[in-house]
Amino acid sequence: MDLLHTQLSNIQRQLSFVSVDPINWKLYVQAFSWAVTLFESYLLLRQYPLYSKTEPPPALAGHFDPEVFKKSQAYGKDKAKFALFSGIYKQCIDSLMLHYGFYAWSWNASGSLLARFGYGAEYEILQSIGFVFILFFLSSIPTQPLSIYGTFVLEEKHGFNKTTPSLFVMDLLKSWGLAFVLGSPFLAIFLYIFKWAGDRFVPWLMGFMISFQLIMVIIYPTVIQPMFNKLSPLAAGDLRNRIETLASKLHFPLKHLYEIDGSKRSSHSNAYFFGLPWSKHIVIFDTLIQQSKPEEVEAVLAHELGHWYYLHPTKMMAVSQLHIFTILALFPAFLHAPPLLRSFDFSKAISAQPPTIVAFLLFQMILTPLEAFVSIGMNAISRHFEWEADRFACELQDKLKAEDMHDMGDRLGRALITLHVKNLSTVWVDWLYSAYHHSHPTLTERLKGLESFQSQREKKKM
Repeated sequence: MDLLHTQLSNIQRQLSFVSVDPINWKLYVQAFSWAVTLFESYLLLRQYPLYSKTEPPPALAGHFDPEVFKKSQAYGKDKAKFALFSGIYKQCIDSLMLHYGFYAWSWNASGSLLARFGYGAEYEILQSIGFVFILFFLSSIPTQPLSIYGTFVLEEKHGFNKTTPSLFVMDLLKSWGLAFVLGSPFLAIFLYIFKWAGDRFVPWLMGFMISFQLIMVIIYPTVIQPMFNKLSPLAAGDLRNRIETLASKLHFPLKHLYEIDGSKRSSHSNAYFFGLPWSKHIVIFDTLIQQSKPEEVEAVLAHELGHWYYLHPTKMMAVSQLHIFTILALFPAFLHAPPLLRSFDFSKAISAQPPTIVAFLLFQMILTPLEAFVSIGMNAISRHFEWEADRFACELQDKLKAEDMHDMGDRLGRALITLHVKNLSTVWVDWLYSAYHHSHPTLTERLKGLESFQSQREKKKM
């Protein structure tokens, strides 16, 4: 532990200039956040002409009805235009909030609100919680029209929206309520660790955040998910038998097998699993069950179980923890940096002793351009895991010595095509746009990959 703290102290010394040099951090954040937004807009402009193509890629020509492909292209074009406008609009809002000192105002507003109840500046944690929720609620108001348009205009136009206005409002209120109920104690403990551990907060904060993630794994399916969707045990029948048999053969610790009423809000479909290492739950959207045959849904679950088999969630969590550790290791230099707060319009009195949550929020904003590169790396890792999970599904027959699974790769391919057709997913994708935005390979890439995996299996048998 002493070695860790020594290395962290060395990093802090290297960044000591942050606490004394009068750097114009606001200009830096404005410039680089706009650079990221303009780069994302450039990617959309690279992608947009592909929506004008009149035929699918040759590998998919036999699977897409011309009318379905036309609808897919129209949906993709509308989403791209909306994404382009939304990105620039949100960036304008963020820039205006920065320019006019909205963050400093929010901190002062939180302090004034607490003062009415007899709490002074010594109650930093309480003021920090108020500060975060003032920021959260006020900054979400200008973006609500985007959510309304996306749900009731864009998704409605293309036949996906099932959300009623009353359900939309209820979801919004529930989300805000959950943010307060869960966010308040999280922030309180998060900030208390800083006060208690001082500059040696990194390992303690890492431990807390890992513990919080494990707690969320437990309470999400039992408390949070039922507030938004109904999870029912999957009905007895061919599909349930297939999944339970597959899970049993792989020694997957299946505890519950659910069908979720995803059609309550949208026609899009999906399937996933979650839970602790010894207790897993599989959730299948009712839309997926309606749109695909049981053997195809089984193939989708075979792919998902491939993620479990190769410990992909654990590996991704380890990568994300390394990412968080790096952020926390760099943060102490910014925690004690009055010039940082002064650059964002905070008063000299507040800047002299920077509130932890304010310094952390501003530090996160400074990291914006670096986070864009991190997301590319995370997507690359995710795509690699998707290839492994596809290969796993193809090789199930060999792993389980089960002749009835010899066509699992073909079934998965058919399921992926059905998902793309029913969801009107984009099939023409620019490589740079995909590298930045997509955590999965494109449909064409995955179908070619499945064919390659299958041919490799056949060669091994010869």
